[in-house]
Amino acid sequence: MPEQAQQFAFQAEVQRLLDLVIHSLYTDKEIFLRELVSNASDAIDRLRFEALTDPGLLPEGHEPKIRLIPDKENRTLTIEDDGIGMTRDEVVQNIGTIARSGTREALEQLKEAAGGEGAAQLIGQFGVGFYSSFMVADRVELVTRRAGTDQAVRWESSGGGSFTVTEAERDRPGTTITLHLKPVDSENGIEDYTERWVLSRIVRQHVDFITYPILLPAEKPEEVPEGETPQPEKPLNSMRPIWSRPPSEVTPEEYADFYKQISHDWSEPLETIHTRGEGLVEYQAVLFIPSRGATDLYYPGFKPNLRLYVKRMLVRENSEELLPRWMRWVRGAVDSPDLPLNVSREMLQSDRHVRQIRRVLTKKVLDALKKMQESDRANYETFWRELGRAVKEGVDSDFENRDALLNLLLFNSSRDAEALGTLKEYVERMPEGQNDIWYLTGSSREQIENSPALEAFRDRGWEVLYLTDPVDELVVQSVTEFEGKKLRSAGKGAVELEEGEKKAAGDEAKKEFEPFLGALQKRLETWVKEVRLSGRLTKSPAVLVVAEHDYSPQLERLLSQGRDGIRQRRILELNASHPLVQGLRRRFDANPNDAVVGDYGELLLGWSLLAEGSEPHDPVRFTQLVAGLMETGLDAAPGAAPEVASATSRESPKSAAEPAEDVAGEADAPAETAEPAEASGSTGRVGEEAGTSAG
Repeated sequence: MPEQAQQFAFQAEVQRLLDLVIHSLYTDKEIFLRELVSNASDAIDRLRFEALTDPGLLPEGHEPKIRLIPDKENRTLTIEDDGIGMTRDEVVQNIGTIARSGTREALEQLKEAAGGEGAAQLIGQFGVGFYSSFMVADRVELVTRRAGTDQAVRWESSGGGSFTVTEAERDRPGTTITLHLKPVDSENGIEDYTERWVLSRIVRQHVDFITYPILLPAEKPEEVPEGETPQPEKPLNSMRPIWSRPPSEVTPEEYADFYKQISHDWSEPLETIHTRGEGLVEYQAVLFIPSRGATDLYYPGFKPNLRLYVKRMLVRENSEELLPRWMRWVRGAVDSPDLPLNVSREMLQSDRHVRQIRRVLTKKVLDALKKMQESDRANYETFWRELGRAVKEGVDSDFENRDALLNLLLFNSSRDAEALGTLKEYVERMPEGQNDIWYLTGSSREQIENSPALEAFRDRGWEVLYLTDPVDELVVQSVTEFEGKKLRSAGKGAVELEEGEKKAAGDEAKKEFEPFLGALQKRLETWVKEVRLSGRLTKSPAVLVVAEHDYSPQLERLLSQGRDGIRQRRILELNASHPLVQGLRRRFDANPNDAVVGDYGELLLGWSLLAEGSEPHDPVRFTQLVAGLMETGLDAAPGAAPEVASATSRESPKSAAEPAEDVAGEADAPAETAEPAEASGSTGRVGEEAGTSAG
């Protein structure tokens, strides 16, 4: 092999992708041409864009075009462009590897869609459309020369595990791709891509709105049937930007084709917004609301697929300034003659024309979403399940449009396992006596549904919103009310749902339980800031909640990101009507120094943490207490209430020989008030002494 030639192995992900493409991916093979032509158009756009700051990159008299050159005799098809080209390093990096975020997800989706209609909709979305060449070609050659350099590079591969890179010659910047075509196989979807009419049909169908001419060379005399006139070189595509045409003259199919061309998403958009502005600022725009989000939409480096043109010249490929960040999923093109060609990012951020365009386009998208929500709920819910998380980001960041955003939000709730509802619909369903909008955050619907904090709401038939997206924590911190109704967490602060006689009875119970609660709080003060009776429990013995302005458990977990850290002290609420809590209180009343009561307090704390999906503060201590409870339960006579052994009578954390620390934490209690050591280990029957079973 020549010294300047070098062989490289494909990245593992590329090899997997090639295997999918070559062996099982598509039934519609012709999409390879739209991918290669779209890449050629992007390369020309990039050259013109970079030439704005470096005019020397454009050759004198540069007239960009894309050529399709079929060769029947040698069964090759060549796609040639006058774009930016690539250096040797760029060839190895761009074609040998996939560096874009979301690669693993892309491959999984491609694998699942292999052989079906969904596959053709995915490949361009991840920037790997070049590899579709191997669906129709046994061997692919690429010769490219980067604008501003004199050295060309040849890349060659048969789609196996490697590719070869050598030096080459090219008289001008750009890229030439030569496909050595497979034999025609109509049964497997491989047409004769050296036929002019086949190429013409594919161009018109898929890339008619490319803004550069796609040319076929004039026919050779020997290719023209006798008696017919040779066709001269002429564009196969219309080249008229779709945004410059009146909406009445554009068909839904043309909008869909344009969307696919600029977005590399081959599914249909949910909504198209074709608008123009005149007067203080002039612009034309075609925006699309997609039916699904990009795989890397939530990666920090994601850039929106929104192109900015000035007098039909592309000046920004990924314009972040034309819409709020939360609308980064909007795709399309905006053209304005009022901006300078050398527009910079700083200028876009400060230019009053851009601010006006941003304001109008944002309102257009919001109006389109509202209309879709009201008139086509099924499509809107499709949009929401894909992109609702990004919309929620706007509630915290887009203060100007917050009211409009609140009406667009959809939530799961306790009303229905599948249905989504708006805040307005929630308020309309509120029964008499309910004055607030209740919600609970968690990592999943299952976790929230099993939370003891919802028991009183469930018994009353009050609907509770289930917030499972991490971004929901930002929403509820930013929004405190809707239509005069406060948003309140079912797991925060004190909840008082009872009224009249029941409320009075609850107040009386608080007085009776006060000494018992104070003693438990002293025993558990390392982990909880308060122990109190609950107004939200009807079946469970206990629940952990937080103060009104503290972090929710879900937010605390998100902020810790799996790292060990200091947990905020919570509030332990007890159910005064639960037999276990009543029995413990009576046992405490009989002997305030009974260590069993304190041990059960720790068990209730650990149980409450497990019920919400968290880990006990001290797992070793918790398991020892549980083991002690199980052991005494097995030791009990058949039919008798299980005995409750105090952990203080076991090896850990204190030796049985040491004096038992009472529930209030005073180790020096008078001897005559303390039970014998064996009492806490063998006769500590909560159910027997308190008149109820501990189980």
